Amino acid sequence: MTEEERPQLVWSIENTHPELVESLKEALREVMDPEIGLNIIELGLIRDVVIEDTQAVVTMIMTTPFCPYAPALLEMARQKSEAALGRPTKMALGMQAWEPWMMEEGAGAAWGFF
Repeated sequence: MTEEERPQLVWSIENTHPELVESLKEALREVMDPEIGLNIIELGLIRDVVIEDTQAVVTMIMTTPFCPYAPALLEMARQKSEAALGRPTKMALGMQAWEPWMMEEGAGAAWGFF
């Protein structure tokens, strides 16, 4: 898939609270997938972030359906999101299947994806 064909992901927070996006992304870059060695932003695992009243909801997918690290990754992402957003945060596990094209531009080069 070429860069032009790749769908652009826009989190809901980008429209409602754009001032929080960069600090959230930087915080989530600290959450590493231990098997792949890339962070959850590089992998494109965060599919949406919504701020609802006094809390945030982060939707995240896994690279495989039965990822053994899912509970730990979700909890680390929740903690980092909560700190960056300054409000209680809950995680929603998305059902979308992960695909290599979801990776951040350049992140898949070492894996031979792009």
